[in-house]
Amino acid sequence: MKRKKLTTEELIEGVLAGDRLILSRAITLCESQKAEDIRASEELLKSILPHTGKSMRIGITGVPGVGKSTFIESFGTLVTAQGKKLAVLTIDPSSQKTKGSILGDKTRMEELARNPLAFIRPSASGNALGGVSGKTREAMLLCEAAGFDVIFIETVGVGQSETLVHGMVDFFLLLMLAGAGDELQGIKKGIMEMANAVVINKADGENQRAAKRAKAEYQSALHLFPIDESGWVPQVKTCSALENEGLDDVWQMISKHQSTMQTSGFLAKNRKRQQVAWFKESIGEMLGQAFYQDQEIAEILPEILRQVESGALPANSAAYNLIQQFLGK
Repeated sequence: MKRKKLTTEELIEGVLAGDRLILSRAITLCESQKAEDIRASEELLKSILPHTGKSMRIGITGVPGVGKSTFIESFGTLVTAQGKKLAVLTIDPSSQKTKGSILGDKTRMEELARNPLAFIRPSASGNALGGVSGKTREAMLLCEAAGFDVIFIETVGVGQSETLVHGMVDFFLLLMLAGAGDELQGIKKGIMEMANAVVINKADGENQRAAKRAKAEYQSALHLFPIDESGWVPQVKTCSALENEGLDDVWQMISKHQSTMQTSGFLAKNRKRQQVAWFKESIGEMLGQAFYQDQEIAEILPEILRQVESGALPANSAAYNLIQQFLGK
């Protein structure tokens, strides 16, 4: 049975009332590429904006196999046990061939998915870089307007391009594994510099000793980086999400960071800076969309691409000439 399409007013009312189903439909609207949906989502976001900004925004990334899902489920359960409403925005990588995505995060976090204080929303990364979905920011604002106290944003993984999440959260947490020697060489420096904390997961059983060694190595490595503008010194913690050990320390650390940044005024300053960065990024995205959707550009683009591929035209010159033609209309 086809669901009735909700009006923008109904979506706004439902989101502000904290209705989970309507919140999910509002996020879907913002993810749509249809022209009518884009206009409706703009109206929706503009209306809910005054009700945003009160949540604690936490980004979580980590190396493959680090146990992000287990960590988020255990850590999220701890957060909700304190009576806080939690939204988890998870990103599943999209296939570059089929463009599809499994979106199986709720099956990976079964206990948290049944938690009445938690809301899990999986999204496909699509063509977006940065380890996030192209509409993660919009989803975050909608969750804030719906009254969620804490928001987790789980990125696809770790890599040089997967750092955009840092530009939309208050606290950036990097999950790592014990055996830091090799990983310290492989981990991207940019992510290490952005991390507010490194948490070594799976510090249980026979891994406890290795986790302590890894903690010392990461602490030494982090001291080599310049002190952050906020004045916060990145910390290294160990935990076992599977055994629910060390998670309290992680939560206390994040809470202290939030309180310190609010008191110093850095939190508000940083969020304003993130808004401006989002604005500039949006301009680039919209210009790109307008360029590729232009009828004249679409007609001549295949031939230009053929010439670039064959080496008949330098890529930079071809791009410059096409843009000049587009702007000269």
